[in-house]
Amino acid sequence: MISEAPSGPDEPVVHCRGVTKAYGEGVARVWALRGIDLDVYYGELLLLVGPSGCGKTTFLSVISAMLSPDGGSCEVLGRDLAGLSGAEKVRFRRRSIGFVFQAFNLMPALSLAENVAVPLLINGLQRRSAMAEAGRLLDAVGLSSRADDLPGQLSGGQQQRVAIARALVHRPSLVVCDEPTSNLDHRAGHEMMAMLRAVARDADRAVIIVTHDNRILELSDRVARMDDGLIVGIGTHASDYRP
Repeated sequence: MISEAPSGPDEPVVHCRGVTKAYGEGVARVWALRGIDLDVYYGELLLLVGPSGCGKTTFLSVISAMLSPDGGSCEVLGRDLAGLSGAEKVRFRRRSIGFVFQAFNLMPALSLAENVAVPLLINGLQRRSAMAEAGRLLDAVGLSSRADDLPGQLSGGQQQRVAIARALVHRPSLVVCDEPTSNLDHRAGHEMMAMLRAVARDADRAVIIVTHDNRILELSDRVARMDDGLIVGIGTHASDYRP
């Protein structure tokens, strides 16, 4: 409906080669990314794991067009991010990328339906249509009866389901998640992963999750391990990537 057309099922959603990113200047300069090579494909749920400070969140920010790399190339959904202006990056994020955050980032003064409708309203959809679509997504995550409630009236697991509904409501081709299960118990975490896995099975979408949560490794299609700003291993066997 709103997301940009995918490049095709045989082309990667994310295609990065030699991506670098540094913070600071001179002797205080620290390299967060030292030359990332990674492809992520349609229909895939990929976990990005590694120790704290290894560059996972920075890389997520680069492929989401929130940070510009210092070197290398990064194409997302067939678009060369380096060739986009600031305004084009904003439109690209609004239309093509869904975000699920560790802290939920729901607006406390808005109802659940209004929170979910925000991406559609930002993209210019009329309020009535946006709220109807938000209701459909809340129903999909089992919270249609709570549409008029405020986020503070929900448990952490329920708030995370609202955050997932908000991330999916505009039908993005790429969904990126930063530690989405860290605040959830085992049952809620697996329920959330089941929803994201179903999303990833859509041939026109991919899901990338940054996580330290070993409980969810077996639910992925592939696991990419980062260390010191580099991808140091990619595989399909979750046991190979446990610390």
